[in-house]
Amino acid sequence: MSQPEKSRTTVDIYGRSYNIVGNEKPEQIRAVANLVDEKMREIHAVNKSLDSTNLAVLTAVNTMNDYMKLKEEFEVLQKLLEEKEE
Repeated sequence: MSQPEKSRTTVDIYGRSYNIVGNEKPEQIRAVANLVDEKMREIHAVNKSLDSTNLAVLTAVNTMNDYMKLKEEFEVLQKLLEEKEE
C-alpha cells in the first residue's frame, strides 16, 4: 500500500515565508495560509502592540474557538437530522 504523495508549498503568512509539506493539494494549503494571514492581520489591527509570538498564539486560540463552535453546531444539526430520520 503506497502513501499519498506529499507536496511542498511555499506560503506567506504575516510577512514570513513558510514551506509547508503535506498531503493536501497546494491550493488547499495556500487557502489555509491565507485564512491564517487574514486572521493575524485582523487581530493585529485591534491590538498593534502584540509581538508576532503572542499574535500567533491569539490567532491559534481564536481559530480553535471558532472550530469548537462549528463542531458543536454540527453535532446539534447531526443529532436533529438523526432524530428526523427516526
